[in-house]
Amino acid sequence: MLTACLAFAAVAALVTITPGLDTMLVLRTTLTSGRRVGYLAALGIAAGCFAWAVAGALGLTALLAASELAFNAVRIAGAGYLFWLGAQALWQTRRRRTAEAAEELPSISGMGALRTGFVTNLLNPKVGVFYMSLLPQFVPDGATMLGTSLIFALIHVAEGLVWCALLVLAAAAARRTLARPSVKRRFQQITGLAFIGFGLRLATDH
Repeated sequence: MLTACLAFAAVAALVTITPGLDTMLVLRTTLTSGRRVGYLAALGIAAGCFAWAVAGALGLTALLAASELAFNAVRIAGAGYLFWLGAQALWQTRRRRTAEAAEELPSISGMGALRTGFVTNLLNPKVGVFYMSLLPQFVPDGATMLGTSLIFALIHVAEGLVWCALLVLAAAAARRTLARPSVKRRFQQITGLAFIGFGLRLATDH
């Protein structure tokens, strides 16, 4: 069992540190709202991943993968949510373009960051398919699928929290350097376009 856990941890670590939506979300949240809110965004991401892992262990993601209608419904909802996040970020920077309003971009609340991290993962069916396809490959003979899958999920979530914590610390340090409103506004524009790009990819990737 220990060998299986170590093998899964190695593969999951590579997946965790691959730049993607979660990385962009944590960096953007920390730069605009501070370290504490960045940690809450990371916690929301971890909660969303664990929810998919539990669903996979219970066999629910197999039903999702088998039903094209259900998969597409979750996929389109997730893409729509990402479009909304991107458009919101771009609209905030547009409203703050004038010199009088350029003092600071609006901060994200702690609950808002937690909710965004959770929902962006929960509405991404590819996370569920990832758990469904990867976890069973590491379950050793004789081990229960449910219990072992949950252990693997906890390993992945723990790795994700550690990685996100490092991202938060790096972004918090950069935040002191990049404190100028114009720089924050530019980063907000970049992340807004990135969210829209991720949404397009999710909407068109079957």
